[in-house]
Amino acid sequence: MTAADLHTLTGAYVLHALSDEERADFERHLADCEACAQESAELTATAARLGLAATVTPRPELREPVLRRITTVRQDAPREPVQSRAVRTAANRRRTLSRWALAACFAAAAALGGTAVWQHQRAQDAQELARQAEQSNDRIAAVLAAPDAKTGSAKLGGGAGGTVVVSKSEDRAVFIASGMAHPPQGKVYQLWFDDAGTMRSAGLMDTARSDQAVLLSGAVDGASGMGITVEPAGGSDQPTTDPVALMRFPA
Repeated sequence: MTAADLHTLTGAYVLHALSDEERADFERHLADCEACAQESAELTATAARLGLAATVTPRPELREPVLRRITTVRQDAPREPVQSRAVRTAANRRRTLSRWALAACFAAAAALGGTAVWQHQRAQDAQELARQAEQSNDRIAAVLAAPDAKTGSAKLGGGAGGTVVVSKSEDRAVFIASGMAHPPQGKVYQLWFDDAGTMRSAGLMDTARSDQAVLLSGAVDGASGMGITVEPAGGSDQPTTDPVALMRFPA
């Protein structure tokens, strides 16, 4: 395998589509190629964001033609020098990540029949809400794209799933919920950092959404895990109910 071939394997590497030998070769290449390391981190974050989309399972008969076409279409090699790609700023990387995520959603929908459902802000106070959402998305993207980001997943009650992504360099954590039941009327899911058995508030979840990514409020600051409780609307200073879920942060 040539060096040029290795530059084209970022997507396959992120999707775990390489053989053991190819994966070993590519990981050795990552140690010396900042551009590929950066691109792999961004594609990993994109894959995590796509996990928030609501999808429709494609028909079984689509699998064979899609896999057949994959074997005949190869990713283009980079056309610009590696050095020039490696000097992009963090802000540009995050904007690129957002564009890739959106493009990937449409590509996935076209190729596999999936559909992505995105929550839109209400018309009232749209400008302020959009600004806050953009800032939150940037911070979430920074955690997901961090080179040292680590992920842990767990099954929650009622068939729901939860994934927590922690970055030591960012000192932040993101909780990704999938299929969570709506809390009772007048209640809200509240997130907590577990500081050696002492629970520290980490913000509230959106009661209207069963699938969402939430940036935990505040620094991780050595917390060993997180918990979720059902609290009165507006949240509580300390948990008032037994945890709906407890998750340890990945080591």
